Amino acid sequence: MRILVVEDDDVLGEAINQRILKQGHGVDLVTSGADANDILRHQEYDLVILDLNLPGMNGEQVLNKLRIRKTITPVLILTARDEVKDRIQLLDLGADDYLTKPFDFGEFDARCRALLRRQQGQAHDLIQYGNLSLDRKACSVYVDQVLVDLKQREFRLLEVFLTHPGWVLSKDDLIDHLYNFDEPPSPNAIELYVARLRKKLQKSQVEIRTLRGLGYILEALDD
Repeated sequence: MRILVVEDDDVLGEAINQRILKQGHGVDLVTSGADANDILRHQEYDLVILDLNLPGMNGEQVLNKLRIRKTITPVLILTARDEVKDRIQLLDLGADDYLTKPFDFGEFDARCRALLRRQQGQAHDLIQYGNLSLDRKACSVYVDQVLVDLKQREFRLLEVFLTHPGWVLSKDDLIDHLYNFDEPPSPNAIELYVARLRKKLQKSQVEIRTLRGLGYILEALDD
């Protein structure tokens, strides 16, 4: 998934950035509200992690402008405010969830997973598709209850396909979900990861089919 982190504290911002990267997501980190607003006007994300106390344009203004544009990307607010009225105001502005600083990274991970599930119309961390199951919490994939050894980027690519069943996804669509601005992929990177996935999922009941000139689609195989 592609995540935007907006945090002006260098230490916390980098800690969040590294944690998300290690989970295999694409992540962009910015330190000002103005930069965040500009990026969000041109780039779609699966999730936004937004601090409130930002230089120039604050987090509430960024959130307000995002919702005025009718963008439905889920937003997790990071805030030092713990008053009930402040939390109510944030939710009314369009925030989907919030965490009060300092926070536990385990809870941070869980809230991010919950928002990503909600955005994709999923109720649980476990996604079943035929004899294949993907567990987002454990970052594991099983075929007929046998563990499949996937690298993080392969896991996230499969997650994108499974959360968009029946969708035709172009290479650009997949790149937008998996890579950040500072990590431009090689031209054949998606082809390489798709080829690896196909090989590792040969015993599954799913197929990643190539539609020439359009992209890829995940479909169920006939029994």
